[in-house]
Amino acid sequence: MSTKSSREIIRDGLWTNNPALVQVLGLCPLLAVTSTVVNALGLGIATMLVLMGSNLAVSLIRNYVWDSVRLPAFVMIIASFVTCAELLMQAFTYELYQILGIFIPLIVTNCAILGRADAFASKSSPAPAILDGTMMGLGFLVVLVLLGAMRELIGQGTLFVDMHLLLGPMAADWTIHVFQDYPDVLFMVLPPGAFVGLGLLIALKNGIDNQLDARRKAHTETTVPAGSKRVRVTGQIS
Repeated sequence: MSTKSSREIIRDGLWTNNPALVQVLGLCPLLAVTSTVVNALGLGIATMLVLMGSNLAVSLIRNYVWDSVRLPAFVMIIASFVTCAELLMQAFTYELYQILGIFIPLIVTNCAILGRADAFASKSSPAPAILDGTMMGLGFLVVLVLLGAMRELIGQGTLFVDMHLLLGPMAADWTIHVFQDYPDVLFMVLPPGAFVGLGLLIALKNGIDNQLDARRKAHTETTVPAGSKRVRVTGQIS
């Protein structure tokens, strides 16, 4: 049974144990489809929904599955939810589904999903399990969108291109041309740009963590009472 509080689960998923920036899982889709915001958003939402559904299902059956078939059962559950997500995208966002291509069914092999099912959902009740899936999926989604926005902005000088592929006609005019007459930077659109962008995001997170640790240590030192001394006691006390 999980002993984590809801606050700890939320903090782990969004920051402390973020699947993309800390666990560094799911790099294949993370680096492959984040050339634009809409691609990143589409894959991120699909991954989050699969995480939520699989965590809930694994938690519900956790007391009825033998250890010898635990992992195959988890994979079957994840594959079922991925199939549902794939069919929904084919029905409602078919053009985006075609763009994302093989990376939608490859959600089944995302280590972050199987890892959360085995490490958390299989040991937790349904409510914490679905919260963990939501937060881990949201953390992954945020990194996808940030990386997609960075690559689209530097690579093409735009933001929110083709958002209508995901959100329909209402998003047809959402494209923002940040830089006029911008020469495309092919490096950021290609896979090497994804590696560089992810490295910058990881470095930014580590820098923020170091700053927070330094402030925490400084605060701890200033709260020590003035004039306090360490006293060493030697010998025996009878």
